[in-house]
Amino acid sequence: MPLPKLLRLIYRNIRVNTDPGSLIILVGLPALYLIFFGFGFQSLSGAAGSGNYLAFLTPGILSFQVVMAGTVGGSILWADRRWGMFAQLLSGPFTRLEYLLGIMLTSLLFGLGGSAVMLGVAWLLLGTGPTSPLALGLMFGVIVLGSIFFGSLMLLLGALVKSNTAYNSIQILLIFVVNFASTVFYPLSAGLPVALQVLFRINPLTYVADAVRGAYAGSLTATDGYQLLLLAVESVVILYLAVRAYLRSELSYE
Repeated sequence: MPLPKLLRLIYRNIRVNTDPGSLIILVGLPALYLIFFGFGFQSLSGAAGSGNYLAFLTPGILSFQVVMAGTVGGSILWADRRWGMFAQLLSGPFTRLEYLLGIMLTSLLFGLGGSAVMLGVAWLLLGTGPTSPLALGLMFGVIVLGSIFFGSLMLLLGALVKSNTAYNSIQILLIFVVNFASTVFYPLSAGLPVALQVLFRINPLTYVADAVRGAYAGSLTATDGYQLLLLAVESVVILYLAVRAYLRSELSYE
């Protein structure tokens, strides 16, 4: 597979997703979460087992970037099919495999790039960061795994849903539930209703947030390892389903 062709697809995907409006959503929204939620709830003493809620929230917002990166891949496929670009690209020099790899690699780049930006913002706010190069590498490794899972999930959504209203509604609902039913903003507490505790425990974003938080603070545990193993299995399953749906999808919506 000629690499320049794949790079052209990635470049094209990045170009169409880096307009001011898209950047505000992909990078600006998480940054605002970090600033307003971090300082706004800083006064909630003990919210994360200590008085420093901002330090607890920072790795969570870094983790949230995997969800935002996932929406990029799904939106690209859906829009390309909706406006006939998918058919045009495949009628040229690109294959379905190259197009798929272009979307997945674009999601990874957005996940890593967004996390790097958030890390820079956090460093300015806290004055601290990951404790070692190994911790930094582990943190970005978790971001890669999370981006694959949510990129595959949104790709599956983009391959199956034909209605614009349905696609946007399902995506917004998924982002809301996955984001707020996780340990991104608050720790898992025994005081939560049992149904919410179950939702927290099965939410893949919880696994990402816990592992990133552990790597950020240099305190990874065996539980984090088990969660990442489960996330890896889930990522393989979702990626398989997404690829099957993508390969069977029509070139455009009639």
